[in-house]
Amino acid sequence: MSWGRPVPGPAERAGLRATRWLLASLAWLTGLACQLQQAEAAPAGSAAAVAVVAVVALALSVLLRQQQRACTLLLVLAAAAAGWASAEWRAGVRLAAQLDDGLQGQDLLLVGHVARLPQQGPTGTRFEFVVERAQRQLGGEVLAVPARVPDRVRLAWYATVDADGLLLEATEGLRAGQRWQLLVRLRQPHGPMNPHGFDTELWLWEQGVRATGYVRALPGAPNRKLADAAAAPVERLRQRIRDALYAHLGPTAEAGVLAALAIGDQGAIERAEWDLFRASGVAHLMSISGLHVTMFAWALGGLAGWLWRSSPRLMMALPAQVAAPWIGLAGAAAYAVLAGFGVPAQRTLAMLAVVVLLRAAGRRWPAHGVLLAAAVAVTMLDPWALLQPGFWLSFGAVALLMLSQPDAAGLGVARDGVPTRVENAWQRLRAVAAAGVRTQAVATVGLAPLTLVCFQQLSLVGFGANLVAIPLVTLLITPLALAGVLLPFLWTAAAALVQALVLCLGALAQVPWATWHAAAAPAWGSAAGLLGGLLLVAPLPGRLRLCGAPLLLPLLLPPLERPPDGRFEVLAADVGQGTAVLVRTRQHLLLYDSGPRYGPDSDAGGRLLLPLLRARGEPAVDLLMLSHRDSDHVGGAATLLRHAGVRAVSSSLEPGHPLREGTVPHQPCAAGQRWVWDGVHFEVLHPLPDASAAKPNHLSCVLRVQEPSRDGSAGRSLLLTGDIEAPQEAALLQRQADGSGAALASEALLVPHHGSRTSSTPAFLAAVAPRVAVVQAAYRSRFGHPAPDVVQRYRDRGIEVVRTDRCGAWHWRADGSEHCERAGRRRIWHHGWHHRAGPDPAEPEGCSASNDARLNPARRAPCPSTSR
Repeated sequence: MSWGRPVPGPAERAGLRATRWLLASLAWLTGLACQLQQAEAAPAGSAAAVAVVAVVALALSVLLRQQQRACTLLLVLAAAAAGWASAEWRAGVRLAAQLDDGLQGQDLLLVGHVARLPQQGPTGTRFEFVVERAQRQLGGEVLAVPARVPDRVRLAWYATVDADGLLLEATEGLRAGQRWQLLVRLRQPHGPMNPHGFDTELWLWEQGVRATGYVRALPGAPNRKLADAAAAPVERLRQRIRDALYAHLGPTAEAGVLAALAIGDQGAIERAEWDLFRASGVAHLMSISGLHVTMFAWALGGLAGWLWRSSPRLMMALPAQVAAPWIGLAGAAAYAVLAGFGVPAQRTLAMLAVVVLLRAAGRRWPAHGVLLAAAVAVTMLDPWALLQPGFWLSFGAVALLMLSQPDAAGLGVARDGVPTRVENAWQRLRAVAAAGVRTQAVATVGLAPLTLVCFQQLSLVGFGANLVAIPLVTLLITPLALAGVLLPFLWTAAAALVQALVLCLGALAQVPWATWHAAAAPAWGSAAGLLGGLLLVAPLPGRLRLCGAPLLLPLLLPPLERPPDGRFEVLAADVGQGTAVLVRTRQHLLLYDSGPRYGPDSDAGGRLLLPLLRARGEPAVDLLMLSHRDSDHVGGAATLLRHAGVRAVSSSLEPGHPLREGTVPHQPCAAGQRWVWDGVHFEVLHPLPDASAAKPNHLSCVLRVQEPSRDGSAGRSLLLTGDIEAPQEAALLQRQADGSGAALASEALLVPHHGSRTSSTPAFLAAVAPRVAVVQAAYRSRFGHPAPDVVQRYRDRGIEVVRTDRCGAWHWRADGSEHCERAGRRRIWHHGWHHRAGPDPAEPEGCSASNDARLNPARRAPCPSTSR
């Protein structure tokens, strides 16, 4: 009985089902996104309770299916609750696997297997290790009680000469699938936290890695291989392919690119090549992307269909148009697994599976329905995919192509609404080329705003580079890389093509305007830019599409916050064990020190400071002040001098130092130097002119920054101290007392020598009398910085201590407000330390009270002694 309401017809019912699916999919993604924004885990049992709500709502929607609105609302509620509960439950599993605090820095004996391809680097090997058994070891004795450690950890095995000339164990023989017994030290996942910076802790969380550490390779360490082929058969196959590839081509850059394309080993690509691929806008092609998986499925499905049609028996059993898609999907799945089953491959495989399943079921869903189904499938596998730029770029590209694709049939282009037929091979080729150019144009224009939002940079030569690289990589280099597994001589041809591509991309990247860097836009500017990009490629009248152009301006040229005249702002970057402080006035930027060097091909300048400067919209560094020559203060300087537009350098470096040999003007820092930028006063307090010292620390440039007085009260002030020690503090106090030196009193103080016991004397703290003291030191510093008794000395005087290992980057704004980056961005997966300092009972990384005299092989330096 219809009760006066007409019974819906088949078309209306199909439309209603489609609408419900659309709303339910969006609700699932919304519930998921809400959980991902949580700073803390929900109370125990919350996931189960919300899951019950989802089940009840779903059951009621079935019972009330005749009441359309109620049914739809209940279905949406069920999907949203299920999305939230799914992510919360997965997060709870991750949190339960966290390494216990008491096991950090302790000797642990692990038995397990190498889970993925090891990555060989200049200083050793990094690898993921699946733990099968763990026990604590004290004084060479293994405790009988098992230790509770995460199932999957990420380890480094260093293979260089340490501080005492001891050659550690070689790790070239470490291979995927091997079972090992290893003596290790672990710590909870922790990474630098800077504005708009890469979230290392999220990346480890998504990989399921809940502890990181290093192998202890000292004499007598019980490290030994237990079996060669114990587990991970797919990874062993990938290992054999990579070994064969390098055996055929040698350790060349081309071999690394082919390893990335054939088996998804992105770590094989050298840093210089990655920089080139990013600058030219083709980095997305150098991993197992959705394009590669789709092309593989299409090629295999086409070949299978052709062979299937040649067999009458197979055609009688199952039509070729049914069998071919399933074979293509199975081949794509095998290829994705061989390539490491990364997130891009997962997304593509989910989308292909949805399409094949719908076709097998005889359903014809609209394109946006298929796209949403794929998004739901991907987030079921990996709820944190929503936080990855690759997720939005992949689905955004497909959505843009769906939105902008005109009606057409075959490869012909519609004229006056009637599709034309392709008459010959030449016309077909022209149509394919035109479609490819149009697709690339749509992707380039439409994804440009999203690329700027995610990375604050855009390759302006990317359109031309992709027109060359996409067909070359997808149709030639990748197939040759895969075919070389069976016919190794094909790798030679593939390497030649890679070399030619690199030469072509190198020429494009040399164009002065090849890359556009933009500051991070505010939320409203990002939204306007995304809308503008959408309008430009949407199938709308020309005038409406042109309206999208001005909406791009807030994203391309975002408004920048700068201090007013007479004010400054400070950003103490989180660079680990090292110093890097930005001091910004209205028109000028000073960078005090450049952070540490992490390895032969990695430093804080390239990894952390350049992205930070670009995200802040800093076109140049007016003055780079390098306090002294220690590597944790000048490690990133060379990179910054090449790429950050440094206009002048001031330092205590000796004549002949490599950092003084460039074209950038250099001036030794010396007490008495003064200048004024935008009403803010700068003065160097140390060292004295022509001073010399046995230790570089003693020559540290000490800089005081002072705002002018306002309304009868002194303006804010900052004291940057480098690594001065007690004698230099006493000299500063003496010069202040006899009137030859400036006043030391400052509201904010960069704690001398990272909080070492050799500095921060009581008399010095009394003279400076800071309100807040900032310590730039690494998490679980190998030197024990900051020393607990030094921190207590500050606290006893009522001085607030901020540590970058707990706070992340510390921002002191021009209006006097303070902000810790970790406090503002805190999520469930972030390290749990509170950002304010306090007594730290944990021992420094690599050291313990029982082995102070031993070496710390992770850092090549002695463990700190009690007198430090």
